Amino acid sequence: MAKRKANVQIKECVACGTCVKVCPVGAISVYKGLYADVSAKCVGCGRCAAACPASIIEMQEVTP
Repeated sequence: MAKRKANVQIKECVACGTCVKVCPVGAISVYKGLYADVSAKCVGCGRCAAACPASIIEMQEVTP
């Protein structure tokens, strides 16, 4: 199974913080109140993408 990582469309992000609250590993933070930023700690669970009210987080495959 390929590893996945969350990717935020930062131009569309409204920094609501919903993704931060649902991330089980604390891999997401809101950068300067402008947009969500995903760190390397992302485990690819997809909870943030499912919870995003704007539907602007996509799960992308990570190539080794």
